[in-house]
Amino acid sequence: MADEARMNGTLVLAGTPIGDVTDAPPRLAAELAGADVIAAEDTRRLRRLTQALGVQTRGRVVSYFEGNESQRTPELVEALTGGARVLLVTDAGMPSVSDPGYRLVAAAVEHEIRVTAVPGPSAVLTALALSGLPVDRFCFEGFLPRKAGERLSRLREVADERRTLVYFEAPHRLDDTLAAMAEVFGAGRRAAVCRELTKTYEEVRRGGLGELAAWAAEGVRGEITVVVEGAPAPGPGEVGPEELVRRVRVREEAGERRKEAIAAVAAEAGVPKREVFDAVVAAKNEARTGSAPSRTSS
Repeated sequence: MADEARMNGTLVLAGTPIGDVTDAPPRLAAELAGADVIAAEDTRRLRRLTQALGVQTRGRVVSYFEGNESQRTPELVEALTGGARVLLVTDAGMPSVSDPGYRLVAAAVEHEIRVTAVPGPSAVLTALALSGLPVDRFCFEGFLPRKAGERLSRLREVADERRTLVYFEAPHRLDDTLAAMAEVFGAGRRAAVCRELTKTYEEVRRGGLGELAAWAAEGVRGEITVVVEGAPAPGPGEVGPEELVRRVRVREEAGERRKEAIAAVAAEAGVPKREVFDAVVAAKNEARTGSAPSRTSS
């Protein structure tokens, strides 16, 4: 296996500018010029990028996008196991971050092929830094589902998430998404809509979700990243039994066992596990008998 690893090539994940081409890292030009194979999400955009950087490519250029990712991956792995240096670039930002790349990286790792990266601009981190919201803890949620019901369900899963949330969104769905966020998170929850980052018409609009939804209803253009403030930490006794039960149900629907879900909800709400357990049992009894749940605590 060690001899095979030495024969293998290298997979290079290269970050590309999210707007301003002068943000391209210096190594990107060298990797574009020296790669044996360049896998690009959009070969036309790649051509414009190489022209802007003044780079002459010598390697074979192939398309690698969502529609052909599954079929193209074995071909690229074959090139890698044959010793090729394969460069993966997407339209903007880092491959694999809501872009093609995960399948190829997983396959390369499985074949013990070296994987490295040319760090570059990231819309996620750029928007987070510009948002004015807490940056010490955050989570990236990618794109929300297009269907309204699925979108609401996904948002409810993170309604109690205390970390700052980062989303990508298409401009024509932004108003619906912000309205859904206002419904689930509350109209006053702080957020920032970052549009056309690093480009000529860059704009960062900050405010409550309700206010931002009204603004977006007038129409917004460009590449969009949305940053949303995390849920406030509730004080002791502020979370009622119905809310405790709802949080446990959300975690169970996401695949957690009830015992673990109860423990996690108790920790985040700052209440004893027994209180959460009693609320879940009372709700279960109410559903079975139709009687009102007991308000007594142990």
